Amino acid sequence: MKTDELKALTVSPEASLREAIEAIDRSGRQIALVVDGAGKLVATVTDGDVRRGILRGVDIDGPVDQVMHLSPTTVTEGAPDAETRRLIRDRKLQHVPVLDQSGHLVDLATVADLFGVTPNNTRVVLMAGGLGTRLRPLTENVPKPMLPVGGKPILEQIIGLFADQGFWRISISVNYRREMVREHFGSGEGLGVEIDYIEEDQRMGTAGALSLLPEKPDEPFVVMNGDVLVALQFSELLAYHREKAASGTLVVREYEQQVPFGVVRSKDGLMTGIEEKPVERYFVNAGIYVLSPEALDHVTPGDPLDMPDLLSALSNDGKNVGVYPLRDYWRDIGRLDDLEAARSEFDSVFRG
Repeated sequence: MKTDELKALTVSPEASLREAIEAIDRSGRQIALVVDGAGKLVATVTDGDVRRGILRGVDIDGPVDQVMHLSPTTVTEGAPDAETRRLIRDRKLQHVPVLDQSGHLVDLATVADLFGVTPNNTRVVLMAGGLGTRLRPLTENVPKPMLPVGGKPILEQIIGLFADQGFWRISISVNYRREMVREHFGSGEGLGVEIDYIEEDQRMGTAGALSLLPEKPDEPFVVMNGDVLVALQFSELLAYHREKAASGTLVVREYEQQVPFGVVRSKDGLMTGIEEKPVERYFVNAGIYVLSPEALDHVTPGDPLDMPDLLSALSNDGKNVGVYPLRDYWRDIGRLDDLEAARSEFDSVFRG
């Protein structure tokens, strides 16, 4: 934050509550910072503090100490962004003053600066328990989601995509070489997210592992394969799911396939036309889903289940199943040529 912007947020300990309100309104940051003559932070005053004070009947022309908070949450200058993001999420804050070692105010860390968006409490479940047999020998000792793309494991790139959009509650379903995933990511602290693990002791399929969630989500949640790279705004996907009043939504990608021959059309044994090497277009499953909590009623604990079967069960039960067409980048890394393509495309798509 620029010096003049930070200064606009500050008031002295001798200021009136009205002056603090003016600082809050002037900055548009919903907070005023009470700073002494030496530049040290004394307290904070948020618009919530002001509202509660007014409801108590305080005099807005009286001293600011009627409402100021003397023990605000702060971070020390130079603290990792991941640590500050975690603090903001855990304490449900919108901003945190940044102090130097002596307690002088040097900055204000905000949700907008750290996340670009408000933290999103939506649960994200990443499926990373597959064997990756089509990628052998690369996966003989490494689980497929831990293969590097763009200098980091595929799974880390996926988690980073969610973190950049404000999603922080991550569950990872693990089975094959699970210890490698756990050792690499731990609690997620280093990525500014909170990670827990779903332990598969047998192959549960892309939906069966959901029965192992420690608690049933109370809001729609995202499920995604751990071997997919995608450019997708997940908040838009969630909004689409709600708009369709869906119990489940799957992301689809258009797939083209050219028939290498002339295709003959006929009716009643007579030719109606010949189309030379036509291009057929289909929507294919992109391995990304949103499920509402009631979808889990179709998942039997302990029984393997794949996501297409779950979505079919929902549809057969009369539930809405949304189809969300993806127009942006998508790459399913299932084979060696997919992995090489992802590596060659990564910089231009995600860093370009």
